[in-house]
Amino acid sequence: MKNMTIERIAQVTGGQLCNPNNCEISTKEIAGVINDNRKVEKDFLFVPMVGARVDGHDFIEDAFSKGALATLSEKDLDNVSGPYIKVEDTKVALKQIATAYRMELSIPVIGVIGSVGKTSTKEMLASVLSTRFNVLKTDGNFNNEIGLPLTICRITDEHQVAVVEMGISDFGEMHRLGDIAKPNYVVMTNIGQCHLEFLKDRDGILRAKTEVFEHMPEDGIVFLNGDDDKLSIADTLGLKKIFYGLNGEEVSATNVEADGIVGSKATFTAYGESFNVEIPLPGEHNIMNALAATAVGIQMGLSKLDVVRGLKNASTISGRNNVITMRGITVIDDCYNANPVSMKASIEVLGKAPGKTIAVLGDMGELGEDERQLHYGIGAALQENHIGTVFTVGPLSAEIDSALRQGNSSCMSHHYDTVEAMLEDLLPIMRSGDTILVKASHFMGFSAVVDAIIDRLK
Repeated sequence: MKNMTIERIAQVTGGQLCNPNNCEISTKEIAGVINDNRKVEKDFLFVPMVGARVDGHDFIEDAFSKGALATLSEKDLDNVSGPYIKVEDTKVALKQIATAYRMELSIPVIGVIGSVGKTSTKEMLASVLSTRFNVLKTDGNFNNEIGLPLTICRITDEHQVAVVEMGISDFGEMHRLGDIAKPNYVVMTNIGQCHLEFLKDRDGILRAKTEVFEHMPEDGIVFLNGDDDKLSIADTLGLKKIFYGLNGEEVSATNVEADGIVGSKATFTAYGESFNVEIPLPGEHNIMNALAATAVGIQMGLSKLDVVRGLKNASTISGRNNVITMRGITVIDDCYNANPVSMKASIEVLGKAPGKTIAVLGDMGELGEDERQLHYGIGAALQENHIGTVFTVGPLSAEIDSALRQGNSSCMSHHYDTVEAMLEDLLPIMRSGDTILVKASHFMGFSAVVDAIIDRLK
């Protein structure tokens, strides 16, 4: 990491450099930063963190045994094998290191923000840009005040572009993330109903997300979903705006054709030039993600052929609209997170599947005082998309079950208190030709549902 010596790190963190073994540390740069001792590589800086169940300080010696050059510490260390920097808070120090390192970097950084679709848009954007550039992207959804600094610290001299996901749940967080990433470009996917427990309403969400604009350069560009009523009028503090969307000003889509749950085809018009695209991910929301990737890619000098190739090769990650087919049964693994907008989008995808459709749905978190009403509203989406069978788990998802029963729906609805009880009924009824959607907020642990289905089909 350029100019990030141990002495420089002590300086930017305001920490006390301790070198009990008199190791040579004056000019050597660290090779990377990690907070997981299992992933330490030679000359890395280890950042131990104190969690609810585990104290990373207990693994400092293991980090040195794997080749760590140094470690941070919130404690005085006895009998330590290498140098350490004593700081008040290792999480704060990590952000300080990433902020300082970002100032050493000259490559463009693209921040992806919004309520829904950040991870899928990030993956699609990285796929498009990778046709021309060496791209560093956020692993999974490492998008918070720990994940983002770690991502910034992964940038090397080989990288030409960085695509970073930036996620928040409260006011002020985007200021802190923006100060670290200082993005040259920002993609805003939408303003939906999520984190309402803290941000209260969509106007609050918009205010919190747009904090990032204060940390962009004067020549920065903001790519906005023009189909979103809040983003179409967003104040970008004088930064250049580019609107994408089905009816976007600079980048738009026509002739959208869904191919079941396999993907979509469409004609894109970008900056006055039209071309046909194939997107191997289902749902209109992935058309929107592809439009965002197109808007950024062409703005950064890619040709339409580059964009077409990048979109055709796009994929998603586990838990994010990931389609798995085994023994004739298709599973839509979308269990990483959920809010009303993404839940309805996934149900719409399921509704396009042939054969019997089954929705396995769990609670959605951080929806504030209207959480029960917002869950109840999912029932209408299930009916409108003619979903055959619905399994719900959790106290809030009981409202989905109530909506279906009270609405005299044709959906067969079953509600459970636990995942285990639900699986006892779901697994035996699965048949070839079925399509099963698995969707809930992360805290529901629905990855266990996907694992159980796959185990049964092996």
